[in-house]
Amino acid sequence: MRTIPPALAAHLGEGATTLCRAWRLTRRDGAVFGFTDHDRDLAFDGTTFAARTGLEAAEAGAELGFAIGGGEVAGALVSAGLTEADILAGRYDDAKVETWIVNWAAPEARLLTDMFSIGEIRREDGAFVAELRGPMHRLDEERGLTYRATCSADLGDGRCRVDLSSAAYTAEAAVETTDGALSLAAGALAAYAADWFTAGRLVWLSGANAGDAVEVKAHRVVGSRAELDLWRRMPAAVSPGDAFRVSAGCDKRLSTCRGKFDNVINHRGFPHMPGNDFVLKVATAGTGVFDGGSLFR
Repeated sequence: MRTIPPALAAHLGEGATTLCRAWRLTRRDGAVFGFTDHDRDLAFDGTTFAARTGLEAAEAGAELGFAIGGGEVAGALVSAGLTEADILAGRYDDAKVETWIVNWAAPEARLLTDMFSIGEIRREDGAFVAELRGPMHRLDEERGLTYRATCSADLGDGRCRVDLSSAAYTAEAAVETTDGALSLAAGALAAYAADWFTAGRLVWLSGANAGDAVEVKAHRVVGSRAELDLWRRMPAAVSPGDAFRVSAGCDKRLSTCRGKFDNVINHRGFPHMPGNDFVLKVATAGTGVFDGGSLFR
């Protein structure tokens, strides 16, 4: 049961109220921003909540028990601290959001109503809408290791042990042509087979996006050039001459681990685990050996 502070409870008992909503957003890098739907700035707990410059409630929902509650907040891209470039760069992904009910005439009379984390952010008509996920969504995330056919390691990490610094798996190049956002072409990568960099990681070394990283969606070889499609639009326009480093991708299958990386000894999957089709198969005399032994020996 939520306890309402005495000062706020007394205000709620009055004939007229002076209430507003406030949101405090804390990014993973520690940057803090405050927003309110009131027409004047508010300040409390060391944060200034800017009026009508960031967020407003779009919808909200609450669930009993362990069901995942959440909601949405919407905002125009007009705040000095809340920029489209930062949103596109993923700097607000998984940021913590506190929602408050505040007596704007006496901000010390306030109530923390919920805490969320930011999920998917989408753009709509020059504004953005951010999904708010309640604390219970953490229970829906995969934790630890699971039995599955594909590898559970990330390419190049301590469990995989592939050396991505090798020229066979990492290359540097410069953009020759681009649509400015989601695709580019580079002749320096033409020696690599198609799909070599699909699902790989591209890091910008120069240009307006220097330091940003993005996953490669597709890798094609067209004539004497390689073409790369990116999974997300870059915060700033990509320009010819921008330098980048790209590493090979892995689809986590055993055949890829063997043929592309020669790293089967470190494959962290269970490729011989029977699938659902085998589980549902009916044993029929004369169609196989069903003695509990290995299916692959």
